[in-house]
Amino acid sequence: MLVAAACGGTTTPPAATSAPTSAPTAAPTVAATPAPTQDPVAAFYAGKTVRLIVGYSPGGGYDTYARTLAAHIGKQIPGNPTVIVENMAGAGSMKALNYIYSAAPKDGTVFGTFGRGLPEAELRGDEGAQFKSKELTWLGSMNEEVSVCVVRSDTPIKTLEDAMKQTVTVGATGPNDDTGFFPRILNALVGTKFELKTGYPGGSDVLLAVERGEVMGRCGWSWSSVVSTKQQWITDKYVTILTQMSLNKHPDIPKEVPLATEFVKNPDDKLLLEVIFARQAMGRPYAAPPGLPAERAKALQDAFEKTLKDPAFLEAAKKAKQEINPANAAAVKAIIDKIFSTPPALVAKLKEIAAE
Repeated sequence: MLVAAACGGTTTPPAATSAPTSAPTAAPTVAATPAPTQDPVAAFYAGKTVRLIVGYSPGGGYDTYARTLAAHIGKQIPGNPTVIVENMAGAGSMKALNYIYSAAPKDGTVFGTFGRGLPEAELRGDEGAQFKSKELTWLGSMNEEVSVCVVRSDTPIKTLEDAMKQTVTVGATGPNDDTGFFPRILNALVGTKFELKTGYPGGSDVLLAVERGEVMGRCGWSWSSVVSTKQQWITDKYVTILTQMSLNKHPDIPKEVPLATEFVKNPDDKLLLEVIFARQAMGRPYAAPPGLPAERAKALQDAFEKTLKDPAFLEAAKKAKQEINPANAAAVKAIIDKIFSTPPALVAKLKEIAAE
């Protein structure tokens, strides 16, 4: 029997109470690792070919130095491009520098080497100089230089004084590079009688002319080139060294061989020779066109400096008998600034000599 609940009503059970719910908790944020960014300079040079322009024909000092550099500098440039040598002979290397300045790509894929005296040709107002030295992207120089004048030993010319008494034919690549301008300077300031035979594409061609008897010798010849290309001429006494053209003597040249400055007594003429020989501190200059992107210009300058300290490069240079005593971009720029601060009176004298 069922018993009714009291009060005659039914009791509603209490509603179930839900447990309080908390707001959903966000998963902890994990910082994303950014993807590595590629060096834009390396990205540009990767897979590229860089052209190293040489202003002379194959086989001479500028060419052989450039080929040693080209074999090693690519690994120091970000992206490790291939570096090839391209010879562009003409007008004592002025053709090459005109090309580098005005026609070569200004993207860092071209740089080159040319006669160290070309900035001075610009200073003199040479009509062939279609470049502005102070605007170039200078990379540096591979060495300092002492230049010499030599003649075949079977000629009657034994000293520089002898060259003041009789005509001496010398071969040159052009009238205004070292092989042409140095003998002209000696004629003007010392009284020598050097007679130029110009038009040879490069130094190696001048040396062939000496061997064939077309000329008696070569003047304005870099000692480093003598050692690396024709050391046997010195050893066998095939040639006689008449003078050294620099501000200081080279330790490996017999000390009885006089400096050209020893024959100049006039103080203004001595100062003029100092201006001319300032170029010797940048014996193997290298530059790229003006207006390169700044980061690529720096990459090339850094690569040049690193290469000339690289043990593998130095070993290769040693085997090739190439002297290496480099100057960096800043040092070469300082030399250029010094050249272009030459007093006007001396510039006028240089122009006068160049016009003769």
